[in-house]
Parts: sequence; C-alpha cells; structure tokens
Amino acid sequence: MKNRVNVIGVGMTKFAKPGASPEYYEMAAEAGRKALADAGVPYDQIEQAFVGYVYGDSTCGQRSVYELGLTGIPVINVNNNCSTGSTALWLARQAIEGGAAECVLALGFEKMEKGALGNKFSDREPPMGRHAQVMIEAQGMSTAPPAAQMFGGAGREYRWQYGTRKETFGKISEKARDHASRNPYALFNQKLSLSEIMASEEVFDPLTRFQCCPPTCGAGAAVLCSDAFAKKHKIKNPVYIAAQAMTTDYASSFEPQSMIKMIGYDMTVNAAKQVYERSGIGPEDVQVVELHDCFTANELLTYEALGLCPEGGAEKFIWAGDNTYGGKYVTNPSGGLLSKGHPLGATGLAQCTELVWQLRGTADQRQVEGARVALQHNLGLGGACVVTMYRRD
Repeated sequence: MKNRVNVIGVGMTKFAKPGASPEYYEMAAEAGRKALADAGVPYDQIEQAFVGYVYGDSTCGQRSVYELGLTGIPVINVNNNCSTGSTALWLARQAIEGGAAECVLALGFEKMEKGALGNKFSDREPPMGRHAQVMIEAQGMSTAPPAAQMFGGAGREYRWQYGTRKETFGKISEKARDHASRNPYALFNQKLSLSEIMASEEVFDPLTRFQCCPPTCGAGAAVLCSDAFAKKHKIKNPVYIAAQAMTTDYASSFEPQSMIKMIGYDMTVNAAKQVYERSGIGPEDVQVVELHDCFTANELLTYEALGLCPEGGAEKFIWAGDNTYGGKYVTNPSGGLLSKGHPLGATGLAQCTELVWQLRGTADQRQVEGARVALQHNLGLGGACVVTMYRRD
C-alpha cells in the first residue's frame, strides 16, 4: 500500500534580478530554513534531500544543504531544465510514497545572469535538437532567443488555427502583473495596462517583451512526510499530494510539423490525464492553479492542455475573466513566471509554496476564497512535464 504524502513545510526567498541576489547557497539555505521552521521540524529529522538547479557544478546541492546541517544524509542533485524544482518534488514524493523515507526535503534554487534565458542555447542546438531548429527556421529568420521563437511560434500557430487576437496573449500578462502586485515575493510588483504590454518591443510575434518571463534569482523548498510522521509530530490536517505525474516527450512532439506539439502540449495533456485519473479529481473541482507561464503563449495553450477550457476556447476563457479572481479558476495568483520570476531550479517549488499557502488560507491579499483543491503544472523543454494535485480536507 502506498503511503500518503503530506507537504508540511514550505518556504521561498523573494525573487530578485540577476546581480541583486545573495549567493546560491545563501538563497537555498534561507528557503530551506523557512520550510523547516514552517514544518516545525529540525534538520536532523530530514532523511533525504533532493536539490534542483540548472546552472552550477555537480554538487551544488551538497553545498546548499550543508548550510542547514552536516548529518550525512543522501543528497541527490537534480537538473531537468525548467521543470527541475518540481522534479525534485516528484522524487521526494516517491521516496515517501514508497516507504524509503518518512521525512524528506525538496529544495530548488537558481542564480542566473542577465539574458540567461535568451543565451542558454545560443551556442548549440535548441533543447529539442535539429528538429526544433528546422521548425524555427520555417517560421522565418529571427534574432529572438530560441525559447521565444519556439513558444512564440506555438502562439503564432494557434493564432493561424483559431484567429486569436494578439491582445488575447497580452491580457494574460496584464493579469499576471495584477496578481503579482499583491505578492511581496514577486520580482515585479508594478501593474501594467494592456496597452503598455502591447506597446513594449516585439520579441517574436505574437510575443512582446512584457509577455516573456525574466531571468531571475531565488530559491524555494518543501518538507514532505508520511502520515505516520505527521501523526508523531502532531501535525493536523496537512496539505497532501492527491496525485502527481511526470511525462517526457512523445513521438507527437516531433512527427507533425507543429510548434504547439514541440513545446510540450501532449506532455501536459497526458500528465494531467494521469493526475485526474489517479486522484479521482477533475479540473472542475480545482479552485486555484499555478501553471508554467514562461511566455503568455504557453499559459494560453496550457489552459486547454489541462482541460480548464475546451480546445480553441482559450480566447473566450481569457476575456470572460475565467482565469482570475471571480472566474472559474484563479491561475497564477503568485504572478507566475511572467511577474513573480523564473529562477529555473526554484520555480516548481515556488509554485508548490504558493499553493500550500492557498490551501491553508494564509495567502493574504492573494487568497482564493474557499480553496481546497489546487493544481500545479511545471514544464521543461528537452523535455519533462510535472503535474501535481494538492488537497486539504
């Protein structure tokens, strides 16, 4: 019988611009200490640590957790591109669920440089290889970063298919800035109007500058435990993981000439289906969602991939306000990657932190009324997609 997995402690740093953050191990230690304090558990109770980051040496995970203590526990370094943080969470969940450990730490961090998202693949092939490059070139030559070309190309393909207005993508960024204005941990706290977003410089049609996530520095952490551990430590009614799934690329990522497929649409569809089936919870039961909005085009596509709206229905969904407070779902109450920021290794755990706060009812000005079920989506090209369902009874 599988053990239920509880999230008993979460923590994160305030996200910062490159050049304005402490060292990576200092950020990681801050997030880890916050998560441990939140759980009410000393570090010597942690049996394993899964530590995620994209930029760094092979044992940066050890350097980070050694700031918390030197207890000799296994430390596993994790790199799965932009889904690194949630991959660390996935591994931690497996350890508890399978009975290998009773209490585990998932930690993620990133200290990025200015322009890192644009330059990451500048000297080699895009993350999905030559096939990706062929499709990028088919879209027309551009000086935009490869990631913007891929996600922008997917948005362009969607527009061609459904006649979607460019402003629809901009509305997503407007919503993200509004949500982030209530989040003290977010990089950008200033609201932007739709006209300001659309007037910012074009990066790759239909994306403008304010529709692309910024390179960011920060850290996030979560403490996971079994029911037996929670009972022993008198932790009552914790948030728990109702289901979780990870998918990687299918043949459909490469076989059709589709940028939408290439940027992970089918990974998301299949991960979400697994989570809904395993949890017995459908998208209609969810109140709050943190999803991977590295670009506005990806948020729009993810609405449909997660089943929050029908295929081809994202434009109506957005303009009806069904993606924000007062609508069907509150998506990215944190401000998301677009406005909270995207420190690659930390993103998945920052999403987890926000959703745990939401389900506890402690998200302050961002609180989603009556939140009891939450959905998380974290995507990395290359590729890996992690979808997680959280509940609090």
